Amino acid sequence: MFRMWGKIWKNNHMLQDTVICQTDYSQSRTAMVFQSLDDICYEFDLSKPIWLDANIEEFKRHDKTRFSQDNFIEQIDFDFLEIQVIEE
Repeated sequence: MFRMWGKIWKNNHMLQDTVICQTDYSQSRTAMVFQSLDDICYEFDLSKPIWLDANIEEFKRHDKTRFSQDNFIEQIDFDFLEIQVIEE
């Protein structure tokens, strides 16, 4: 089972979190990551963030990254959205 944890942080406090489970292993790992991020954004009613080079490198190294205001086109009312792969 592929599970991704999405968390919204503001002032060092977690405001919301959710865990998305993917069981369709016919998809590649990259497709499961993107689908999980889409599901997290849908659940939090957010636009999809833009992956910058720093996000890609951090995700490759740690299976975790943060999306701040720089990654969103619209204004956000939190500090960052953090995603983390917790099970593969």
